[in-house]
Amino acid sequence: MKNIKKLFKTEVEGIGVVEIILILLVLILLIVLFREQISGIVTRVFNNINNQVDILNTTPSPAP
Repeated sequence: MKNIKKLFKTEVEGIGVVEIILILLVLILLIVLFREQISGIVTRVFNNINNQVDILNTTPSPAP
């Protein structure tokens, strides 16, 4: 019984290196698989930001 408690105690102490590596591998795989979609989204967001800034820059400021 003591051995089982000791086993569970050592298993729950923290995230191990293997878990971190697996998480990183999954993230890298997702990025590689969806690279074009991610790139398109980022491009559209920055284009939208640039368009909004251009609109703000071309709007005449009110006279004092």
